[in-house]
Amino acid sequence: MSARPTEPVVPSAPPSGARLWALGARPRTLPASLAPVVVGTAATVGDGPLVWWRALAAGIVSLALQIGTNYANDYSDGVRGTDAVRVGPIRLVGSGLARPVAVKRAAIVAFAVAAVAGAALALATTPWLLAVGAAAIAAGWLYTGGPRPYGYLGLGELFVFVFFGLVATAGSTFVQHQQVTLRSLLAGTTMGCLSCSLLVVNNLRDIPTDTESGKRTLAVRLGDARTRWFYLALVVVGFASAAASALAHRPWALLALLAVPAAVAPARTVLGGARGPGLIPVLGGTGRLTLAVGLGLAAGFALG
Repeated sequence: MSARPTEPVVPSAPPSGARLWALGARPRTLPASLAPVVVGTAATVGDGPLVWWRALAAGIVSLALQIGTNYANDYSDGVRGTDAVRVGPIRLVGSGLARPVAVKRAAIVAFAVAAVAGAALALATTPWLLAVGAAAIAAGWLYTGGPRPYGYLGLGELFVFVFFGLVATAGSTFVQHQQVTLRSLLAGTTMGCLSCSLLVVNNLRDIPTDTESGKRTLAVRLGDARTRWFYLALVVVGFASAAASALAHRPWALLALLAVPAAVAPARTVLGGARGPGLIPVLGGTGRLTLAVGLGLAAGFALG
């Protein structure tokens, strides 16, 4: 009996057009930008009427900042050559699928969208928001850009915790009624920890290539084993601060704990020693976990 002939393997065509730019925006990370806005807005329920256009504008600011930061990171890492060898999702410049100037332009456009929406919120509330917005844009660009990028110094998680955790959540509360509450700060801690866990997984996967290219992320500094436990610690503290939100006159905030099962698979994969491509699904799982916790907190705050 003769062997069956094998069919030739036809390589898939690289993405192009809108799909290419959508992938370059790193969609797995985007729940981390919207969830804090939903949570921070819901934290104001009962404190006065909601101003829906401000909530929408806050969402645009947060999403545009995340996309702008992602494109800026792609551009800066690409031109530095630190994305030349990757095992994760595609990078536009590093893979040669987009010209550096085009990716840089996309980052600037995204930051401009954030600036316009932020300016509208500042006009409706306080001019101090302009300074906060300018700091967020600068932090997004300087993460891997500029002469001394702080992401290469192991400070990326601090930026994410502050701007995509505390500022995004408490800021969304502030633009509603011009006050920052304890529950918004506790919720901001939750969202900041979970957003950081996304970055930690990404940097854990890239430890070998970042080490070779001289990119001293926190994961490189901590090493493989401690970075895995750091991921777990961030998830645990995130849930703990969500539970603490229930003490801030919102007992239904405990609904966020219903998302605990969603943390099992990502945590098991990380602690199980997965490497390289094996960690890519953890990005999606952690993004979904962030969204689930955020929706639980938002529902709990709305219920009171």
